[in-house]
Amino acid sequence: MQRIPFGIRHALVVLCQSLGLLIVAFSNTVSESLTGVVFASLGAGIGAVNCLALSSHFPKSVVAMWSTGSGAAGITSSLSYAAFTEPHFAHLSTKTTLLIMLIIPFFYSIAYWIILEIPDTVHKIQILNPKTYIIKDIIHHSNDNQSNENKKADTIVEVAEKDCPEMKTAEIVVEKNDKKALTFVSKLKLFVILRKFTFPIFLVYFAQFLINQGLTQLTYFNCSHGFNLSLHSQYRWFQVIYQLGDFISRSTVHFFHLPQFLLFLCPVLQLTNATFLIFNAILAFVPHIGIIFPILFFEGLIAGSTYGNTFYRIHTEIAPNIKEFAMSTITVSNGLGIVFAAFSAIPLHNFICDQQISRMFS
Repeated sequence: MQRIPFGIRHALVVLCQSLGLLIVAFSNTVSESLTGVVFASLGAGIGAVNCLALSSHFPKSVVAMWSTGSGAAGITSSLSYAAFTEPHFAHLSTKTTLLIMLIIPFFYSIAYWIILEIPDTVHKIQILNPKTYIIKDIIHHSNDNQSNENKKADTIVEVAEKDCPEMKTAEIVVEKNDKKALTFVSKLKLFVILRKFTFPIFLVYFAQFLINQGLTQLTYFNCSHGFNLSLHSQYRWFQVIYQLGDFISRSTVHFFHLPQFLLFLCPVLQLTNATFLIFNAILAFVPHIGIIFPILFFEGLIAGSTYGNTFYRIHTEIAPNIKEFAMSTITVSNGLGIVFAAFSAIPLHNFICDQQISRMFS
């Protein structure tokens, strides 16, 4: 991935986004729909890794802006889909709604290739020169905002980790303003050192996607206890409420930052939310949907706080010559949390359904 220029990566994201929306919009079978979801997920994954790696070439305020922007994307997309498809609002078909959403890849292209002022430290491709399509020498240059220590010739950057005695330092040689490519061994060492960032966000994402994709569709209420919403509408508005909390908490990175011990507490709280909703899906002891909404809002607050503060701390605490790798590593960690949640949700869904059926006929 490091040898692929940012411009080509962005083009791949746009292609995957567009293909995902088109395939799902025109799909007639479950397998076709899943193919579209795969393309959309691939685009989202590459886009997240790409944008966060790119942010290492900008001042730290960009991370807070990214956190807010990604949160706004979540609430805007979920609210738009709910409004477009809700019978009480636009009442459009899923196909029409997805085709309308094709405007997103278009705006994504405009934002990167026209609006964004790309720093000189970023490798740029020349369309008529295929040799620029691959980065041959992976050398990343420091920007003007870096400390004087990182601009001295032959500087040794030490990444210290107090909580890891067996891996106290990882040394990367920096010559003048250049940041050398990391060796495979250095990457493994850094991955271990970064565990205080990767482990909490992995657990938070595991719990939140287990809730959003594995439990909310099994949490439903009749009309008198569900604000007269249909089962499909309840699921859509569950996502909106969650995204609202996520957006609000991601935006708070501009104003205050969580200490490290609270980042360790976030996975505990999120796993508690998941456990509560698992038992409710089985036993159905929550009497009204109005109680579930605040829980999902709180889930969003935890998710957004963990996300925004983790990347902010990475951007401010990690040495510039490994910052791009560190940002990408955290993105991979939350991606792994999503994958584990997806695989865990399948047997959990089947188990809960069996329990619900047994309760109905008992």
